[in-house]
Amino acid sequence: MTAQAEPPRDCPLCPRLVAYRAENRAANPDWFNGPAPSFGDEGARLLVAGLAPGRTGANRTGRPFTGDHAGWMLYETLLKTGFARGTYEARPDDGLTLVDCMISNAVRCAPPGNKPETSEENACRPFLTARLEALPNLKVIVTLGDVARRNVLKAIGLKASAGISGHGAEFDAGPYRIINSYHCSRLNTNTGRLTAAMFEDIFRRARAVIEG
Repeated sequence: MTAQAEPPRDCPLCPRLVAYRAENRAANPDWFNGPAPSFGDEGARLLVAGLAPGRTGANRTGRPFTGDHAGWMLYETLLKTGFARGTYEARPDDGLTLVDCMISNAVRCAPPGNKPETSEENACRPFLTARLEALPNLKVIVTLGDVARRNVLKAIGLKASAGISGHGAEFDAGPYRIINSYHCSRLNTNTGRLTAAMFEDIFRRARAVIEG
């Protein structure tokens, strides 16, 4: 297990993702095209865990959930619930900062079709474990989707089947409270599966647990 919370810029662990990274670098050399580092407050009591960077989102900009559809809903919600300050403008130099919050992904490199393979989740998991361990004040983890929830559980040494699935599910896992949300993807928001109010409720609940 690595002690690093963030993978190196040219992480070699997943051949398929390395090849995809090279393909994107060749097509778009001005993009970030690497493992997207976690973003936020090192003293955070809240961690937001996604699954993997989007090709034209964090893979392009180098900041989680920045530059794609999901980022607008996530960052606007964090601003509304006091976990961020500034203005989100979908670029890493917009000056937005997170407050008592960090965002990370279970898999740090963009996967083809936005779907990492199980072997890639396993290879990247030590970074997630180390990321959790490097947050001394962490109390609550909001998982965006059930695949992210399963990866977080495995990262803290539990079975993927531990806890409860589904939007709004909440349970204790190790020293943390896990709150699961539907992912703020275009598919979920366009179909009404996830509304802005539903998403805000997740982070208001996280705030209540943290301050309770």
